[in-house]
Amino acid sequence: MLLDTYGRVATDLRVSLTDRCNLRCTYCMPEEGLKWLAKPELLTDDEIVRLVRVAVTLLGVEEVRFTGGEPLLRPGLVGIVERCAALEPRPRLSLTTNGIGLGRTADALRAAGLDRVNVSLDTLDPEVFSRMTRRRRHADVLAGLAAARAAGLSPVKVNAVLMPGLNDTEAPDLLSWAVEHSYELRFIEQMPLDAQHGWRREGMITAGDILASLRTRFSLTPEGEDSRGSAPAERWIVDGGPHRVGVIASVTRPFCRTCDRTRLTADGQVRTCLFAREESDLRGALRSGADDTEIARLWKAAMWGKKAGSGLDDPSFLQPARPMSAIGG
Repeated sequence: MLLDTYGRVATDLRVSLTDRCNLRCTYCMPEEGLKWLAKPELLTDDEIVRLVRVAVTLLGVEEVRFTGGEPLLRPGLVGIVERCAALEPRPRLSLTTNGIGLGRTADALRAAGLDRVNVSLDTLDPEVFSRMTRRRRHADVLAGLAAARAAGLSPVKVNAVLMPGLNDTEAPDLLSWAVEHSYELRFIEQMPLDAQHGWRREGMITAGDILASLRTRFSLTPEGEDSRGSAPAERWIVDGGPHRVGVIASVTRPFCRTCDRTRLTADGQVRTCLFAREESDLRGALRSGADDTEIARLWKAAMWGKKAGSGLDDPSFLQPARPMSAIGG
């Protein structure tokens, strides 16, 4: 198992399939994009499947989430999902995506064995969407969400980040829309993951702000810690149920003590935390001929050194060296 010195066991693997993205969200990367990883630096499809197999069969991983960048840009995505779904024991498989392209791939992904999706959508206003993402693809995201629901990739979760002066008043409208379409909405506090390091704690929209805004229109009942488990989102029952809304308060209410995640970057590095400043290289070991047992040993050693917390609750926190697009959300 992937145990650390604080007694936490990682059973949830996040796999970044690419650092590339077809949006330029203001809280993630600059308008001109980034210097992408060269193809030889990226893990191949076979290498990804092998590492997932090691994680599942030797290290106790039970859930695998494919991320990016934008994972739908990975040409071999459907095949990767299909091969991972065939593993024994079978892991739960999910995907975090911006939804562009999901309209034409949802059925194939479901048939390959994908269980569910998380789709990022920060606003219901196409003009605000274009300002936040620097692309006019709002309709494509809505189409992708509908296709995911029709394909049975449920529950379909929608992730939203609120930004001051852009969409900070939209929380109640987003929840009303999510309830209408039977999506599970989760608000995520803006985190210091932008490549231009423009994040500032002062003025950010906090979990408290979000909940206060939602309560102007909805009755929210806490679901409780027992139901939450190791999930990052605190959830509330909306107007007595059955719908839920979640808030991931990574900055103001860190959940590090129950963290059960391990992360694999698109270039084969283990990260113990999204905000870690150190990485452990598995790609080099793979390509130098290490067997599965050695790969598992290296992965265990990396996770053993996981720190107690992310450091986000420290006002002097400095952004990680690599932007979110390179390390996976």
